[in-house]
Amino acid sequence: MDVVMPQLGETVTEGTVTAWHKAAGDSVKADETLFEVSTDKVDTEVPAPADGVLSEILVEAGTTVPVGTRLAVIGGAGETAGAPEPAATVPDGTAVTSRSIPLDSVPRRDSAGRPLSPAVRRLIAEHGLDPAAISGTGRDGRITRQDVEALLAPEPAESDLVPLGRMRKQIAEHMVRSKATSPHVLQAVEVDFHAVERARGLHGEAWKATEGFSLSYLPFVAYAACRAIPDFPHVNASIEGEALRVHRGVHLGIAVDLGPGGLMAPVIRDAQEMDVAGLARAVRGAAAAARDGSIGPDDLAGGTYTISNSGTFGTLITAPIINQPQVAILSTDGVRRKPAVVETGAGDAIAVRPIGILAQSFDHRAIDGAYSAGFLARLREILEGTDWDAALA
Repeated sequence: MDVVMPQLGETVTEGTVTAWHKAAGDSVKADETLFEVSTDKVDTEVPAPADGVLSEILVEAGTTVPVGTRLAVIGGAGETAGAPEPAATVPDGTAVTSRSIPLDSVPRRDSAGRPLSPAVRRLIAEHGLDPAAISGTGRDGRITRQDVEALLAPEPAESDLVPLGRMRKQIAEHMVRSKATSPHVLQAVEVDFHAVERARGLHGEAWKATEGFSLSYLPFVAYAACRAIPDFPHVNASIEGEALRVHRGVHLGIAVDLGPGGLMAPVIRDAQEMDVAGLARAVRGAAAAARDGSIGPDDLAGGTYTISNSGTFGTLITAPIINQPQVAILSTDGVRRKPAVVETGAGDAIAVRPIGILAQSFDHRAIDGAYSAGFLARLREILEGTDWDAALA
């Protein structure tokens, strides 16, 4: 039976074999992890498709090949396994095994009962680690592969030369390709978040007590964007050759920071059908899945419009890079209390209001400045004019 490079997401065309869990001649069982693949969307473990013997590996680790490429061959269970892989040696000539402890000796859950993924268990076994000594940063304190790798990382050199990881390299390639492909234009508007902040003040404590997390500005912006897009549908589109595919549903990408290693943009499908509460839960769930490594390739595919949220760090204005093949991306920056001119029954007055900037990068091949500006104006109108108290009631 041939083992081929799988299709990991509808837009993925190639993948990199990053590690083999079996050597040629090893017996394999269906559904046990056979190899690992990295794509521009996600890193994942791929199970063996059948029982048998891994009779041949055709693509070595570190090689990038198109989807459908033959990677290995699994023969029948009765075939004779090849010679075992020789043991490695340390400088004094002593043979050492590839794992410090047997994989089966690593529990499937840590001492707190949290599950350990196959990749985490393998790393723990290879390096003879104690799961109880590893601090988990995943959801509910779960140990992620990044937690183990961070524990194993050597002390940084005095020169502070830090190699780029796979994800960082893929992001770099994707961003350079985007800038080379799309003529980026940035536009920004100031938004008075007074109505949003009032609703957050009225419902924030009850929301946190019920949901377990704070009600941020982001779901309000996401809701407003989904309501503004029907009036300006060409911002929710993608370039296909010499045509523009305008999408009917808003499949909203939300950029999630993963620390120095990179970021992901999980997709909330049909976000236009959700209310503010639903979007808040969806954003929270997508971010948690991205950070604890439980996200799948399909969760990152098919986005039609993306929001990047730097505002939690108090940024003033950000010029985000478009997530290809989309044609626009919105940045939500910091909200600060500022003096502003407001209309009252007695005329204009100065008041202190929460003011933030929304900045949109758009592809000038697809739309022009007036169209983008009209969308931003509509977005601001929705944020400032909606009865958010009623929307959350």
